[in-house]
Amino acid sequence: MSKAASEYLSSGPSFAEGEVIERIELFRRRRPRLRDEVVTLAHGAGGKASAALVDAVFLEAFRNPQLESLGDGAILTLPSGERVAMSTDSFVVQPLRFPGGSIGHLAVHGTVNDLAMVGAVPSWLSAAFVLEEGFPIAELQEIVADMAEAASVAGIQIVTGDTKVVSRGAADGLFITTTGAGVIPVDRTLSAESVRAGDKVLLSGSMGDHGMAVMLARGDLDLEADIASDTAAVSPLVELLLAAAPSTRWLRDPTRGGVGTVCNELAQSSGLGVVLDEAHLPIRPTVNGACEMLGIDPLYVANEGKFIAVVAPEEAQAGLAALRSHPLGVDAAEIGEITEEPAATVVVRTGFGGTRIVDMLVGDPLPRIC
Repeated sequence: MSKAASEYLSSGPSFAEGEVIERIELFRRRRPRLRDEVVTLAHGAGGKASAALVDAVFLEAFRNPQLESLGDGAILTLPSGERVAMSTDSFVVQPLRFPGGSIGHLAVHGTVNDLAMVGAVPSWLSAAFVLEEGFPIAELQEIVADMAEAASVAGIQIVTGDTKVVSRGAADGLFITTTGAGVIPVDRTLSAESVRAGDKVLLSGSMGDHGMAVMLARGDLDLEADIASDTAAVSPLVELLLAAAPSTRWLRDPTRGGVGTVCNELAQSSGLGVVLDEAHLPIRPTVNGACEMLGIDPLYVANEGKFIAVVAPEEAQAGLAALRSHPLGVDAAEIGEITEEPAATVVVRTGFGGTRIVDMLVGDPLPRIC
């Protein structure tokens, strides 16, 4: 248990209504500090090291109100009053093709899903390619075809792009960066500040499918299992949820760092506690078995076609039913609730009746999975 968690669990502080903002700012200032002198793989894992790098280098240099929310996308208000969302992501996964998808699918789904997490209806995408000298044209055509297919299914257009070629050995084959934009419907607001104690936490499907599929596809492990990536565009599922649960507070897709890290980001942003129920966490037996053999907690393994939603308690069952009505959400579950205490901390109720702290991901057990 971390020192901070121990302090809050033992002291049990209480906060008056007027102190909520101060409370949130206090926990935001407790984010990890950058102590490294060089970049490591852990800085790309989405956990503590990533948060420290973003805060100390990028946020410090580029600070502005839109960036400071550190959400999945920026929300911008046009002179007309319309709100648009913009998000960007880079994809460096190895291998380029894996059970259930490819880097082409990820390049579309990753950015489309980030737009959906801030409430936008994804509409347009740009794509930039960094190609290594010697990369087979036939393989590039297959990956671009995957992107075209994914964009068609997601209902978006790839409207602009760029291509660069670097010397042999300088890019590990192919890197892709996509930037997306979409319009946010009127009166739709999603934020960590909207979350309240008593709200319910929903997960749209099983944990860890993508991360374990990529790990096994590399062939470095003497392990075989029938695991496919869940990569998919979740926009239709989000729209179903928001129609059934219009008071939905917050959304986030558990990619790098998995469910555990995303819940920690929510706890730190809101200043509230997230209490998960281990018995209700959906995970496929094959994924769970692979995680056990590798000594990896499934809570930290990435998905690319799932999302976490915090919904008002009175709308939780309607929201869950809506998710389960769609093929992408058949395994959706209510996995926990928001509490006043332990403040800014994530806790799991175990099957033995006890609890354990779930901290942000430390290190990088699954490098280059997206």
